[in-house]
Amino acid sequence: MTRQDGRAFDELRPVTITPNFVKFAEGSCLIQCGDTMVLCCASVEDKVPPHVPEGAGWVTAEYSMLPRANRERSRRDISKLKLSPRSAEIQRLVGRSLRAAVDMNKLGEHTITIDCDVLQGDGGTRTASVTGGFVALSLACRKLVEAGILAEDPIRHFVTGVSAGIVDEQPMLDLQYSEDSRAQVDLNCVMNELGEIIELQGTGEGRAFTAEEQQELVRLCAKGNRELLSIQREILKR
Repeated sequence: MTRQDGRAFDELRPVTITPNFVKFAEGSCLIQCGDTMVLCCASVEDKVPPHVPEGAGWVTAEYSMLPRANRERSRRDISKLKLSPRSAEIQRLVGRSLRAAVDMNKLGEHTITIDCDVLQGDGGTRTASVTGGFVALSLACRKLVEAGILAEDPIRHFVTGVSAGIVDEQPMLDLQYSEDSRAQVDLNCVMNELGEIIELQGTGEGRAFTAEEQQELVRLCAKGNRELLSIQREILKR
């Protein structure tokens, strides 16, 4: 089965990651997955939140969509005086996913914040934020090692994320908006380079789904995440 953009059902959209996209951030990249574009910037602070154990570090994330990232203008979160529930949920997902990549004891008493700003949204913005956010995080950690601030790189796992879903009863990898908006089942999967699952979010949008269907979607995501891992490795040369 071919799709609107000509892809096979198990094919990723074209992915481009441009590292060091921003001059001043300790780590940054622009990730493009088809028509979805997310700017990911990593910033380092020499302090940690009160709940973090002494001697350990912390990784967190913030996520937002620019007003014209979508087909119609959306209001900035600041204009509503609070973060939208969707943005809050996504940034918690990104933060959890990226913390799984880091040995907090090796990071020491530093906080790295990954800002994920969606420049253009065409489906898969949260998983693109995870994949691009890892690249920005890794570059920031490398800079800390090169500056002699850290004795060794605290990155312990690569992390990638991708979506899959069931559209017109067909399981598909990496949904663009035209597919995601009518998906019967939607699933987001974050994995490390060992193929282990860090986060799995599955929702029956149009109908319930079976355990067997979930397994098929996870299988598709595993294939996509392996391909994204290869792109990350090529950029970071780890």
